[in-house]
Amino acid sequence: MSIFTGAGVAIVTPMKADGQVNFDKLGEMIDYQIEHKTDCIIICGTTGESSTLTHEEHIECIRYAVEKTAKRIPVVAGTGSNCTQTAIYLSKEAEKCGADGVLVVSPYYNKATQNGLFEHFTMIADSINIPVILYNVPSRTGCNILPETAVRIAKASKNVVAVKEASGNISQVAKLAKLSKGILDIYSGNDDQIVPVLSLGGKGVISVLSNIAPEQTHNIVASYLEGDVKTSLKLQLEALDLVNLLFCEVSPIPVKAALNMMGMEAGILRRPLTDMEPENKEKLRKAMEEYGIKLV
Repeated sequence: MSIFTGAGVAIVTPMKADGQVNFDKLGEMIDYQIEHKTDCIIICGTTGESSTLTHEEHIECIRYAVEKTAKRIPVVAGTGSNCTQTAIYLSKEAEKCGADGVLVVSPYYNKATQNGLFEHFTMIADSINIPVILYNVPSRTGCNILPETAVRIAKASKNVVAVKEASGNISQVAKLAKLSKGILDIYSGNDDQIVPVLSLGGKGVISVLSNIAPEQTHNIVASYLEGDVKTSLKLQLEALDLVNLLFCEVSPIPVKAALNMMGMEAGILRRPLTDMEPENKEKLRKAMEEYGIKLV
């Protein structure tokens, strides 16, 4: 059974001016997402600046998200690391916190061979009793989980149930869909490829766009799955310019800027991430206005 079907938000981690996690604003954002039809909260992913959270902050964010969501929709916790033992530790803690599943990115910087990826993911999956979503984003990690490897991992570890595919390579997604034969759910990890991934049997998207347009992103998936491909495609294409600007600088720089423009008080970015360049921010503001997002 799928952890979720639809649009899951890779939610930001709001920060106070002093750089501390702003749990009050995180709670408001979680309520906003649920009220606007988001199908799953993904906490402490890349968009949540997980790489600059301490372990204590990371676990507290997961615990808070689970408690605040209160079973209204599933919560998936980002628990990946380039250290297998660290990923096991965070995954176990996420399970203790009550997360419905974990999202585990492939090792970054030190990377791994395909056999190394197999051992990394199976060791993590076998250490917990909740579902695991593999996260393939080679542009960030320098490490590609090949379709054959993803299927091998899923066959070896029953807890591995899905892949967030952010390689941008639709041919690779097609091969994964063919080889997995239904044992792995596929989620688009790119907001500009939701419809293409759905056309290959995907279950939905783990989305940055959903932070600022949750209902619209939900509707892209829902329309497709209801059989209204024409409307789904129309909604996908209408969002394309905005999506491109949400990734014109390294994420989550633009999406935090966008949320601040909406008065959502996402706050500052932790270094090494810095504020959005003024000319790009102006382009983003214009795209948001054209898309119909209310700004302050």
